[in-house]
Amino acid sequence: MRAAHRRGPMVGLAILAAAVQLAGTHFAAARQPLAHPLDGFGVVLLLAGPALLLLHRRAPEVMLAGAVAVTAAYLALRYPWGPVPMSLALAVVLATAAGRRVFSWSVAGVLVAALFTWAAVRGAQFDLVRASAVSGWLVILVLIGEGLRLRLDRAAERRAKAREDKLRAEDEYRLALARDIHDVVAHSLSMINVRASVALHLADRDPAQLKPALEAIKEGSKESLDQVRELLGVLRQDAPRRPGLSLEGIPALVEDARLGGLAASLQYDGDPSLVRGRLGPEGETVAYRVVQEAVTNAVRHAGATTLAVRIGPAADGRLRIDVDDDGSGLGNRAEGNGLRGMRERLAGVGGAVELVELHPGLGVRATLPLHPGVPAPGGRP
Repeated sequence: MRAAHRRGPMVGLAILAAAVQLAGTHFAAARQPLAHPLDGFGVVLLLAGPALLLLHRRAPEVMLAGAVAVTAAYLALRYPWGPVPMSLALAVVLATAAGRRVFSWSVAGVLVAALFTWAAVRGAQFDLVRASAVSGWLVILVLIGEGLRLRLDRAAERRAKAREDKLRAEDEYRLALARDIHDVVAHSLSMINVRASVALHLADRDPAQLKPALEAIKEGSKESLDQVRELLGVLRQDAPRRPGLSLEGIPALVEDARLGGLAASLQYDGDPSLVRGRLGPEGETVAYRVVQEAVTNAVRHAGATTLAVRIGPAADGRLRIDVDDDGSGLGNRAEGNGLRGMRERLAGVGGAVELVELHPGLGVRATLPLHPGVPAPGGRP
């Protein structure tokens, strides 16, 4: 389909050149009684030049050399003069545009030398002027081809860059999906594990509480499976991605930690409603994932008993999210995929994160930029 689309304009150009050469020569022949009558062979020569233009992609050198030969044969046989050089002029431009610069300049040089030799042999001043004019046009045609070649190269570079940008965006999108899958799976499995431990504990001590604990496990696992199924569907490109998560989901994360046995709390500095709409959809998703990863680390890795989430304005007018636990902290351990993903997410929206050893525990200090237009948290403009 693309090849046919590319051939279409060139076929049209070849047909146009053939029509102009045939019609123009026919009308010009009426004023040239001394010329050789335009017979069948002359018509073939007039049609051969435009036909050769169709080789501009597969064999530009053959196209240009053939056009020179056909035009020279037509003129040598003294057929009527007319728009015969049209196909030759187009062949010069197309060959140069196809990247055959050396060949085009060489052919132009040979033709210029032949024209001036012909003018010198004839010895007429008018012939010398004609040779100079034709030589000038040959140079102009090659330069037009050079300009067209430059435009084509730039267009190809733009297309290549657009393809690279598209591939890079797709890679970044898939990386973001991979982070989401990691966060969802890690958080949900951690919560299910903790709730199952609580259920086992209640089975012996307080059987009446066993059913709510199991219902919480069922509900949490169902929600997590739905999220994983959605993300995998997007990764396979057979399902649309739903709108991102938001700050409104953070209380549920804190409640998950509380159900997991932590003394978890959530505190807002100022009115949290003033933040809505100022982070943007991507910023709200990142804020949610930051708290989710911090809760997961506290429950799964740190062995913490308390967790405190605090959201409010930073000194520079950005949004600050602090998550503190009293677990084991990082110590000498390297950051895992979750913390690296947290840094990458925040960097992607212009935010930053710092991990602070609390002795005991770990503090997550994240900041995110706020969009202007609405008062900042805490009443600041």
